[in-house]
Amino acid sequence: MKNLFPMFVKLEGRPVLVVGGGNVAAAKVGGLLETGAGVRVIALQANEAVRELADSGQVTLEERAFRAADLDEIFLVVVATGLEQVNQVVCLEARRRGVLCNVVDVPEQCDFFYPALVRRGDLQIAISTAGQSPSLAQKIRQQLERQFGPGWAEWVAELGATRRDILRSDLNPQRKRTLLQSLASREAFEAAVSTAGQGGGTP
Repeated sequence: MKNLFPMFVKLEGRPVLVVGGGNVAAAKVGGLLETGAGVRVIALQANEAVRELADSGQVTLEERAFRAADLDEIFLVVVATGLEQVNQVVCLEARRRGVLCNVVDVPEQCDFFYPALVRRGDLQIAISTAGQSPSLAQKIRQQLERQFGPGWAEWVAELGATRRDILRSDLNPQRKRTLLQSLASREAFEAAVSTAGQGGGTP
């Protein structure tokens, strides 16, 4: 397999289909809703969590068998049925239509993979083994969570605000680059956290 192309995709407002209504599907739906995607669920039988999301208007739910037309105008589809035949039908139809597809736990039927993710506000670190070892990806995620603690979320937000101020300033381009690089150093983060811990706030 060729190398994966790593990217973060904006799903806000995009139509996304989830096929399946069990616990795994519910978890995938929850993650998709956090992105602002428009989520539709097709399942022979949906669990209580999925039904509650439908009842609250957060997703559209239809409890029936998958039909090819369900992929009309869909940006991507996540398949979490556990049924090999259904998985294959959805995957083949998605590829025929050029719709990105992820079949949970079946790497060869995936156009994209869910990475193990460390999220600290706007800072996101994604780890993928291309489906070879999700357990290894999770172990690395746990290590990174210890390395990048909760304090990084606030610091990244402040870095963004400071970056915008610097870019709007009258400083010459080289000085701007130097400042931005120094602000993004580990030493700058540790100094900011130390100052905040002493009650002085972050500079």
